[in-house]
Amino acid sequence: MVKLTPIVACGNCPIRHNAVCAECDADELAVLESVKSYRTVPAGTRLAEAGETLDYFSSIITGCATISRTLEDGRRQTVGLLLPSDFIGRPGRAKSPFDVEALTEVRLCRFERSAFERLVRGTPHIAARLLTMTLDELDAARDWAVVLGRMTAREKVAAFLVSLARRQAGAHGALSLEHDAKVHLPLSREALADHLGLTIETTSRQITALRKDGLIETPTRRDILIPDFDALAFEAAEDDDGGPIV
Repeated sequence: MVKLTPIVACGNCPIRHNAVCAECDADELAVLESVKSYRTVPAGTRLAEAGETLDYFSSIITGCATISRTLEDGRRQTVGLLLPSDFIGRPGRAKSPFDVEALTEVRLCRFERSAFERLVRGTPHIAARLLTMTLDELDAARDWAVVLGRMTAREKVAAFLVSLARRQAGAHGALSLEHDAKVHLPLSREALADHLGLTIETTSRQITALRKDGLIETPTRRDILIPDFDALAFEAAEDDDGGPIV
């Protein structure tokens, strides 16, 4: 069931400094305030469907969603994971190229598409922030192509945990992770396996192996502690500059 959510002032928003509005000044935030609305949707809700028109663009405030593409024979490949501050939609393109589905309950800050496109044209700070976010997504997609195409199952799981730890730390204002880290898995083992292109059995075995080797701890099925972040990053085949070894 879709729920209406009370409006929160942009200055008090938990994703204020990471979302599409991150570089907006006070006057620009006031304009955004006038056109935004909030929605909270349950897990399993389609936020966008491939080939269908998007009436609203959205920023994720809380929760997690997947981006996927389904082939004609029913096979599905997850191509991205959306976390708080990530943006759904592309100005200048009315239809979504991918399916976007809520993995958990998701709270959205929404903008009517045509109104937001006018804002992009008239608000340089929004346009500049969108460009930065798009380039970051392009870099992440290139890194993920290496993960899916060249890495072993163990490296894939390690790389995912390293990437997720960095994203979750960044959402809370941390610039780097040098030692220990804590990760909350926003997706089930089955969804994680789908995201990594592995079977659920292989994914579970690799998590168990990483735990036995002391690289992670699993106090619960959804919480993972990383006692030595650099050691796990090395396991993910990263070199000293933080990028994958290719």
